Amino acid sequence: MKNKVVNNDISVGQILAQFWKGVGPMKGQFLASFFLFFLSQIISVIVPLFYKNFFDILGKPISPNTAAPMLVSIIVYILLLHFLNQIFWQSATYMYNIMQATVMAWLKQSSFDYVIKNSHSFFANNFSGSLVQKIGRFSRAFEVLTDSVIYNMMPLVVAVIGSIWVTWFIVPSFSIIIAVWVTVFTIFSIIFSTWKLKYDKAASAADSITTGYLSDSITNNNAISFFTGHEFESKGFKNVSNEQAKKTLFSWRLGNIIDIIQMFLISLVEFFVFYFAIKYWKVGAISIGTFVLCQVYIVGLAQQLLGLNRIIRNFYQGIADSKEMVEILMTKHEVEDIPNAKDLVVTKGEIVFKNVSFGFNNNKVLDNLNLTIKPGEKVAVVGHSGAGKTTLVRLIMRLYNLAGGSISIDGQDISAVTQDSLRENISFVPQDPVLFHRTLMENIRYGCRDVTDEEVKEAAHLAHCDEFIENLPLKYDTFVGERGIKLSGGERQRVAIARAILKKAPILIFDEATSSLDSYSESLIQGALENLMKNCTTIVIAHRLSTVRKMDRIISMEGGSIVEDGTHNELSHKGSGLYKNLWDLQVSGFI
Repeated sequence: MKNKVVNNDISVGQILAQFWKGVGPMKGQFLASFFLFFLSQIISVIVPLFYKNFFDILGKPISPNTAAPMLVSIIVYILLLHFLNQIFWQSATYMYNIMQATVMAWLKQSSFDYVIKNSHSFFANNFSGSLVQKIGRFSRAFEVLTDSVIYNMMPLVVAVIGSIWVTWFIVPSFSIIIAVWVTVFTIFSIIFSTWKLKYDKAASAADSITTGYLSDSITNNNAISFFTGHEFESKGFKNVSNEQAKKTLFSWRLGNIIDIIQMFLISLVEFFVFYFAIKYWKVGAISIGTFVLCQVYIVGLAQQLLGLNRIIRNFYQGIADSKEMVEILMTKHEVEDIPNAKDLVVTKGEIVFKNVSFGFNNNKVLDNLNLTIKPGEKVAVVGHSGAGKTTLVRLIMRLYNLAGGSISIDGQDISAVTQDSLRENISFVPQDPVLFHRTLMENIRYGCRDVTDEEVKEAAHLAHCDEFIENLPLKYDTFVGERGIKLSGGERQRVAIARAILKKAPILIFDEATSSLDSYSESLIQGALENLMKNCTTIVIAHRLSTVRKMDRIISMEGGSIVEDGTHNELSHKGSGLYKNLWDLQVSGFI
């Protein structure tokens, strides 16, 4: 089952809308800083006019005594303008930096909040490393795009319009030359950069593949060692990283081509402007100051236009980097609470499956299943691998949506209650517990995060966690490593059981909860588990049938259906039933 994307073709407008949403309450600060940056750029266009006047005075046949006061007044004005420019620029930068840092943090937070609420299927179909990278890229894309607008695009637009406007009143022909040059330069850069975008996207996609491969290999490092796959994985990573390098290098070479053409266009306009300027100066139509003005404008525009390709590239790169995350943000969660969903209230703990059907990718796993688990009943679910046992308990926790039928707890359809309230009433101990790279205290407390340290230690004692924790140098402050890798399988399972003890939920689900424990450890915590199950509705999935003999009922599943339902004594003496066959195999020592 896969989440459905609302719109596979994410538009630039939709991406910018997500960013604008992220600006949120900082919109006023964003606009204010933008306005101050704009005023700063206006001053940068005005200053060259004073330099023009400065050199015009130097070129006039007047005495130094007369010219000096005039030149001093000009440089004073220039100093004041530079000072005012700095006030506008620094004030804008101060507000802009606060806004940008705040928005980037919010974009990460909102992306994180949305991603972690996705379904079990979503995470099964996505690399965790790629998801981490997409969240990071989305936040950085906002930084890249806003920086491009503030520090590159806006100064360029102001400089172009200002230069054309000023020179129009001094030498109209220069204004026309600049306008034509900028137009040709811009059109060429946009067309070339747009054509190049598909290669930039290919390089970005290759980067995601490389990161995903890296994350997958590092996560499964034990399997690589067990199956001597170091050389195989090295070759695999070399293939994807070389492919990324090839696509990245091709993109860079296209960038070099556009740089060469842009430099040619800059040299060309500089030649024509000065060629005509010499002709006008020869007949006395322009002053020396006009030469200076044109040179300042041309050099300034050239420096900024040289960055036009970078502006366009950064814009498209920012769009490409954020597109994947926006696709996720615009993908409806597979499992969602209905509008005005109520909290589940568990008073008895009765669980009822009514005509439940479910499947993955058009393959049926459960077919028209009906089952009633009475309040406080202890039910074991057995069967061959793939029979649908784990799917059964995952549906109770609403990790998937049903294809048909309904599941209710105390008469409340679980699809009509909030997911949080449903799962708060269930303690789940999985077959392979995954822990956070945090302390043992934090991992056990995750079962109930508002309890005291003493309560955590009591739960750990009941689950016999304290037996190995007390031997650790930092005891409960010991970090367990990524996914709990520093602990053995049995130790991780004891931590998971301690969580369940601490949670004290009215419904318990154990999915092979003692499979990683040796017989001695299992016997130690058996009493704790029996106390935990008192007055609770309990479902136990087990392949080791010796652990389910004391259950009130045993359900045998095959092909997504319930084929047997009874006590251990009833099913183990049944002629040729599934449970008897499994039991006989285990008793005789074949399993």
